[in-house]
Amino acid sequence: MGAIEETREKSPGRSTRLAVVAVFTALVAMGTLFSVPIPPPVFEIIWSPIVFLTLAYFTDPATSFTATALGGFLGEALNVAYKAGGSPIYPFGMVWATGPEILFVYWARKRGTKTLALAMVAATVYETLGFFLSDWAFYAYGLFGYGSPTDAATAFWTAFPDIPSTMFQVVYVPVVLYIIKVAAPAFKRLGFG
Repeated sequence: MGAIEETREKSPGRSTRLAVVAVFTALVAMGTLFSVPIPPPVFEIIWSPIVFLTLAYFTDPATSFTATALGGFLGEALNVAYKAGGSPIYPFGMVWATGPEILFVYWARKRGTKTLALAMVAATVYETLGFFLSDWAFYAYGLFGYGSPTDAATAFWTAFPDIPSTMFQVVYVPVVLYIIKVAAPAFKRLGFG
C-alpha cells in the first residue's frame, strides 16, 4: 500500500493576516490622507481605492474590510482634523461607503478579468451612491454641519457633485488590474490567492 500524499495550499496564519491588516490599514490611510482637494461641496478625491481594491482581490473579506474600514476612517479623520472644509461625519462615510466595496471584488476575483473589472466599476457605483444618498439626506435635514435644512430638490443638486467626483475613481481600475498581476507572486508566497 502506497503512502497517500496530501497536498494543501499554504494558508496565511493569524499573524500574517494581522500584519497584512496593519500594513494595508496604513496604506489605505495614506491613500486617503494624501488626497487631491476639490472645491465644496465635495472635499477631495482619494487614492486609496487602488490599495483596497487590490487587497480585496487577494485576501478574505474580513482582512480586506478591516484594513479598508480602519485605514479609510483614520485617513479621513486626519483630513478632517487638519484640512479645512471637512465634516466630522466624513470618517464614518469612509466606512459605510468604501468598506463594502471589497465584497464586489472578492465575489468577482475568480470569475475572469472582465467580470473583475465590471465588479470594480460596480463597487465604485456603490461608493458613489453611498456618498451621494447620505449627503443628499444630510443637506436636506441640515445634519452634521451640512447647513440649514432645505428642500429635497436643493439638497439633491447640492449633493450632486458627489457623483462625477466619486465616479472618477473608475480610472483606477486598469491600475488595480496591473497591480494584481504584478503582486500575485508576493501574495501567493504569503498564502493568499
